[in-house]
Amino acid sequence: MSMTKDGPSAGKPSPNVDTEGRWSELLQPRYLAATVTLCLGVALFAFNEFFISTALPTAVEEFGGAALLSWAFTLYLVFAIIGGALAANLKARFGARNTLIAAAIVFVFGTMIATLATSMPQVLAGRLFQGLGEGVIAAICYALIPELFPPRLVPKVFGAEAIVWASAAFAGPLISGFLTEHWSWRAAFFVNIPAAAIFVALVLAIVPRQSSIAQIVQSIPLLRLAGFGVGILLISVSNMLQNGFAMAALLVVAIAILINTVHLDRRSQHSILPLGAFAVGRPLGTGLWIVLLMPLAQASGSVFLVYGLQHLWDFSPTAAGFSSALMAMSWSLTAILVASLRSHDLRVRLIATGPLLLFLGLVGITVAIATGEFRLVFASQIAIGAGFGICWGTLSQLLMDVSPIAERDKTSALLPTLQSAGYAIGAAVFGVAANLRGFDEGARVAVMQEALFAVFAMSCLISVLSLFFGIRTVRLARGPRSSGRRASARRPMPIE
Repeated sequence: MSMTKDGPSAGKPSPNVDTEGRWSELLQPRYLAATVTLCLGVALFAFNEFFISTALPTAVEEFGGAALLSWAFTLYLVFAIIGGALAANLKARFGARNTLIAAAIVFVFGTMIATLATSMPQVLAGRLFQGLGEGVIAAICYALIPELFPPRLVPKVFGAEAIVWASAAFAGPLISGFLTEHWSWRAAFFVNIPAAAIFVALVLAIVPRQSSIAQIVQSIPLLRLAGFGVGILLISVSNMLQNGFAMAALLVVAIAILINTVHLDRRSQHSILPLGAFAVGRPLGTGLWIVLLMPLAQASGSVFLVYGLQHLWDFSPTAAGFSSALMAMSWSLTAILVASLRSHDLRVRLIATGPLLLFLGLVGITVAIATGEFRLVFASQIAIGAGFGICWGTLSQLLMDVSPIAERDKTSALLPTLQSAGYAIGAAVFGVAANLRGFDEGARVAVMQEALFAVFAMSCLISVLSLFFGIRTVRLARGPRSSGRRASARRPMPIE
């Protein structure tokens, strides 16, 4: 089976008269294999994250080296972001098919190193290759959506991927915990290998070979890739420090490196970022700010909420983890409902509702910490999940639509990369805030409560900023949908 004939039309702006795709079409022979391929590519990323987070502590107990545990996550994240930033360039050079197969081989190579490891440094080496391979896979799977599916089915594909994420968040820790407890932590790593083999087989069957039409081969921007990688690495390292002022200083240096790298990239002829990225006058720019800021704000809950439930309200680990499952299920259900709406324009208007629900959910958690009313936490998690579900798929589709054709791969590949970067920056920023407020394992409950209140109050402010960009994105998108057409404007003089 090959790419459908109407797939490439997905890159065009949606017509005024909406045509409604049906969920059942994703399961028809024409699209089934493509749906399974892209969802499996996302599943490799999602399940691997939850599998490894559950199994790694057991590996640390076997090898020792607890101080290296955080590096297993840091190296994976940094190289996943580098892989995602590199994906569009690799796709243009070698084609999606060859790039996906190569990335899957790199991922399997890293998985085998980690599975057969006899020391923590070997596990870290495996995690590095896993992150690099998965970053490329996730980015290109996003880029392939408008190529393999017509516009009417794109919202359904994002809804299907939301189901994958929810399933991973809910079932991943359970499966990994079962494998680790009854067999070995190595079994939780090994599961990735047959999944990757199936993915490669599907890629061979579905993704077309690279066109024979000659393409302009761009040089790989190693210096700027290194800049992005070093910036994210320093952000992650800052979160490991104990001194709050040292954390803040390193965080400032890291953000300065990232800002300078983005500035250099904008002036380059062969950029990593799409034209108009982060520009406040274009829907592409404001939409990318949402993709960065919403995960950044929500990172407060990802890092501190389960810990707070256990230490402020004496929840068991299972009961505390249920709050994350609630958010994932809410995200999935809302994404399915929004993807089922017939009107594309209505889905676009709902984009601003996502940051609003995120803000309300974070306010609810902040109030819960201040008042001790733990039931607010669960309602707030449902609101946060609904916020992501109501806007994430539509926003992703909109950003692809408003990108010029030549830049669309860069935009699509940037989405999962920017999301990961948001979580990394958020974890570091909130780590600094908590540390400066005296957050520590041995801290008194009152001190811990004050620190968590500061963390979630700050996340509320960041979510307000994402709401501003959400409203602006809707306003810009409801104007002429010619941002992609206007984006043919010239770049500044290139530098190398």
